[in-house]
Amino acid sequence: DFSRRSGDKSSPPSVAPLALDPPDLSDKKGSSYADPALQGDMRHLALEGVEEENGEVQQMHEKKTPSEASEDSSIGGLNSDPTDSKTLQEQMDELLQRCFLHALKCRVKKADLPLLTSTFLGSHMFSCCPEGRQLDIKKSSYKKLSKFLQQMQQEQIIQVKELSKGVESIVAVDWKHPRITSFVTLEPVQEGSREQPYHPPDIKPLYCVPASMTLLFQESGHKKGSVLEGGEVRTIIINYAKKNDLVDADNKNLVKLDPILCDCILEKSEQHTDMKLPWDSLLTR
Repeated sequence: DFSRRSGDKSSPPSVAPLALDPPDLSDKKGSSYADPALQGDMRHLALEGVEEENGEVQQMHEKKTPSEASEDSSIGGLNSDPTDSKTLQEQMDELLQRCFLHALKCRVKKADLPLLTSTFLGSHMFSCCPEGRQLDIKKSSYKKLSKFLQQMQQEQIIQVKELSKGVESIVAVDWKHPRITSFVTLEPVQEGSREQPYHPPDIKPLYCVPASMTLLFQESGHKKGSVLEGGEVRTIIINYAKKNDLVDADNKNLVKLDPILCDCILEKSEQHTDMKLPWDSLLTR
């Protein structure tokens, strides 16, 4: 009768609980709204309406195709975290922005400018990447560092110039830009090798006193086998020449060679000749 028909139409079961509890779908007492096939059809129609209104399904918050959305409704997709719907590309874009702002706020100083963009990436941005994450620009929507930095330049955060052909450098940074001043690091800055920019090792050539030069170096307190830096050798030779009055009186750029210096630096063919050498030649030998 009329009352029974109107009663069946009232208070239909909610879709989400039925979707989360598959056994309820087999309940014959449920209304037609409990039919998963009809649910899918209705979901599809709803998405098509959005498609006509907005032009493309991608504008929806969940960014799902109709088939994906209907699948989500059957596994509780409606209750999922909105951040889960971000694509890998969007997540990489966010990481790229984060490392960029972190590097400018905490790593780069005005004295570092101009800074090669490749150095900025390798020494600063990579070191700002959170533990467990990997920064890969190719997986972002920008694909290339240069394209990303152009976007940051358009936002007037930095200024990039090609100081030499094919090589770009960051020449200016607006540290008062709101995006930099408002940026907050999500974890405390840790002092460690991962956080520090790479510095190449400091390589110094060292010189070992040979047996033939022991007399020359013994006055300065060194023995055979003593290890000296180039600057130390230079200072010792200069002091030796001045102390032993070997600087030529007429031309202070020339040094007279005493027997010890002769034994140390002259070839056999040059021996027994009264020689004077310029400072640079003496020190080079």
